[in-house]
Amino acid sequence: MIPSTIKTWQMTVPGTLTKTEIPVPQLQPGEALVEVKGCGVCHTDLSYFYMGVRTEQPPPLSLGHEISGVVVAGDAKLVGKEVIIPAVLPCNKCELCKTGRGNRCLAQKMPGNSMGIYGGFSSHIPVPSADLCIVGNRGSVPLEYLSVIADAVTTPYQAARRARLQAGDRVIVIGAAGGVGSFMTQVAKGMGAAAVIGIDINDEKLEFMKGYGADFTINPRGKTAKEVKEAFKAFCKEQGLPSNYGWKIFEVTGTKPGQELALSLLSFTGTLVVVGYGTDETSYMLSKLMAFDAELIGTWGCPPEFYPQVLEMCLDGRIKLGPFVETRPMSQIEQVFDEAHHGKLKRRVILTPDF
Repeated sequence: MIPSTIKTWQMTVPGTLTKTEIPVPQLQPGEALVEVKGCGVCHTDLSYFYMGVRTEQPPPLSLGHEISGVVVAGDAKLVGKEVIIPAVLPCNKCELCKTGRGNRCLAQKMPGNSMGIYGGFSSHIPVPSADLCIVGNRGSVPLEYLSVIADAVTTPYQAARRARLQAGDRVIVIGAAGGVGSFMTQVAKGMGAAAVIGIDINDEKLEFMKGYGADFTINPRGKTAKEVKEAFKAFCKEQGLPSNYGWKIFEVTGTKPGQELALSLLSFTGTLVVVGYGTDETSYMLSKLMAFDAELIGTWGCPPEFYPQVLEMCLDGRIKLGPFVETRPMSQIEQVFDEAHHGKLKRRVILTPDF
């Protein structure tokens, strides 16, 4: 059914959410109206809401960019299809898009940020239809669970692509038990990494990750970088692995301690991919990159054309969603934001519309 209005939770100003209704816009050619079935709560949403990080579209606007749903209007070929909306929607026309870097298209649109007032914490959302990921046969996996693919899973996948991760590679994930890091760990193992070391400050979650891709874990709390490296070297010696070359490191925390630890572990022919975002500056002697013949890489989002591969990994079991997400009604959005902001959530929350 095509509604006359969109029911939504808008950020009227940072720190304030208001339930309201806005008109359904006239769909333009190449647009679709998606009925939201689930929208994941991401740290980026909290950054806009609590920390004053600016959105490209000033408030009032609806946040939320991890979205799955059903197309209810627009392109006739898509109506009725279950879809995942990419968190980064490129223009598909510029040089960056044409050369395979559309994930960083400078004209990109992002739900809950730069796509007008529209975001996923709503009953419906109008979006460009060209890059929608059609779900197809999802088996027993709930459609709302698939919403987190739009960022929490595809961002690690793109990070792995940027690192040219291949079967047999050796991987370190810093922040391995967090909302994105837990999927980074699974992506690495799912793509064939021979050894995955998970580093995180939460013992309970680290232990849990041993069943989901982590072959060895280290809690760096109270340890110096040297002590962490000694634990790393002991594992490598026990497993007959080299400790001083060839490791691919993914820094997911975005924190200064996490970044400093990642840089301290980078060695000969290694690769460090910066996945997490933070505002603190970190110093490093760049000449080490030359001496190590190492790489330091940034990554942003994921091109929509790779969503089907990630979806397949989630549906065939290489990446598990169920143990890492929970659903709550969207009417609890204020409570969920507060719990997430204060680190009280054990799983990534997906809000389901209950207007």
